[in-house]
Amino acid sequence: MSEGYRRWYDNDPILKEALELLSLQTDDKKSEAANFIISLQEQVAQDVIERIYEITTKYAGKGHRWYDNDPVMIKAVELLRAAPPKTQRIAALKLLLALESNSTDFSETEDND
Repeated sequence: MSEGYRRWYDNDPILKEALELLSLQTDDKKSEAANFIISLQEQVAQDVIERIYEITTKYAGKGHRWYDNDPVMIKAVELLRAAPPKTQRIAALKLLLALESNSTDFSETEDND
């Protein structure tokens, strides 16, 4: 990553760590995480969700990011990007807890808001 280029999630160290750790997981674990993140769409406006579907169509299998080869992961990460900062942080913390404990159940930490 060049000095002047920052990814949207680099500003929050917890979010950055969660996404970087997620990028290293198995496909099954990524799928579980994507499903958890997609559950955030209830907190994102409909017009944003429509834009996310456009992004998914545009980048699926064509982009250079680690998640561009999986349309579900693209949707999940874009939903996370569009979520309010508080929601991003809560989701990142839950992801970190599940990934670091090697859990496949991302929902087991959902009630700790």
